[in-house]
This record gives sequence, structure tokens and C-alpha cells, in this order.
Amino acid sequence: MRAPETNVDAGALALQALVWTLGDPDRAQRLIDTTGLFPADLRARAGEASVLAAVLGFLEAYEPDLIACAADLEVKPEAIVHAREALEA
Repeated sequence: MRAPETNVDAGALALQALVWTLGDPDRAQRLIDTTGLFPADLRARAGEASVLAAVLGFLEAYEPDLIACAADLEVKPEAIVHAREALEA
């Protein structure tokens, strides 16, 4: 039997990570500043693989956020990295 984090749906994990990211105003602003995705873009395109991959890439770029998000979502940081890879494929 595989570990639970290997069975995670990449899109679902990315949506959870997006919600987690937007839960902190400073982090949300950094996401907007870094990705160029404005709140309206995020609302309209939240289901797109490219947007979700960008959110996960944003978390990967700052290890403290990656680790904190993974801990709060109860997955290993590697699961977030693998989800981004899957969304970019």
C-alpha cells in the first residue's frame, strides 16, 4: 500500500495550497506580486493547471512557506513538489 501523500490529487492539493496561501494577507500579496496573478485572475482561473502549478511553484520558491503549508495540509513537502510537476506535465 502506498503512503497517503502519493495518492493525493494534484489539482485538489493545489487548491488547498491556494486557500492556505490566501489565508495570510502578506503571503497573498507576495503571491500576487510574484506571479502577476491578480485576485480576479485567481478567481476566474483557479481551476487551470497552469495557475495551480504557479501557486505551488510560489510555495516551492520560499522553503519556510513550503514546509508550513505541507504541515498544515498534512502532506510531505515533496507531495507539493510532485503535484506541481504533475500539473505542469
